[in-house]
Amino acid sequence: MRAPLTYQRLLDLIQQRQTMLCVGLDTDPERIPACLRNEPDPVLAFHKAIVEATADLCIAYKPNLAFFEAMGPAGMECFARTVECLPSEALCIADAKRGDIGNTADRYAHAFYDVYGVDAVTLHAYMGRDSVQPFLGRTGKWAVVLGLTSNSGAADFQEKTAADGRPFYRHMVDAALSWGSHEDTMLVVGATRPAALAALRVDFPQHFFLVPGIGAQGGDLEAVIQAGCTSHNNLIINASRSILYASSGSDFAEKAREAAQDLSKKMADLMTGRP
Repeated sequence: MRAPLTYQRLLDLIQQRQTMLCVGLDTDPERIPACLRNEPDPVLAFHKAIVEATADLCIAYKPNLAFFEAMGPAGMECFARTVECLPSEALCIADAKRGDIGNTADRYAHAFYDVYGVDAVTLHAYMGRDSVQPFLGRTGKWAVVLGLTSNSGAADFQEKTAADGRPFYRHMVDAALSWGSHEDTMLVVGATRPAALAALRVDFPQHFFLVPGIGAQGGDLEAVIQAGCTSHNNLIINASRSILYASSGSDFAEKAREAAQDLSKKMADLMTGRP
């Protein structure tokens, strides 16, 4: 099992590496480089190469369960082996977007934390406290609650105005972050929402925010860091396609490293001199 990645250990890792980069593992088998197609498990071989190329340049990896589940039972075996190949000092976030109650939520927590050994799980809080509670209270384990997302469909519900004049997502966030603490709960805020990110940061200065949407989705890195960093630089900024598919040739790992290195350097430059 992986050593607990506590709040302080994550802050220390960000400071040591001068990066907040998370590499998203959203791997489409159709986009695996041809040089890996004859491997027994091309996706796993791809992940191992990506991880080896980027391990010192990031603080987290985020395998997306949909891409593993779409491959059937072999895909879940690939997920388990992908988690095993991640460096122990990096946070492993299972991007599963689960959200259920009762013994179902308990089983989800057991599966991800105890069976697969991940550090964090993305969650919907729409069903309330009992959909998140089973993921809380474990040292070094994290409930990563969806707050405000980058997709256009966020306007359908998240941004609807409630009777008190505040958007619905703020009611969701205020409740969900009150169930745990900054030691076991993170918040997802899309990179394309820097103004909302800044407002949330004012109210939740200590919590880690997981920020997807940099790169292919159009989020601006500088705007995100200016809006979301505190003195601890407590952001986890995800990039997936821009790193995974930096090249489709035999140099894919080298190009992935270059892309990760470029993002990490930009993060370090933006972090430099912050209070």
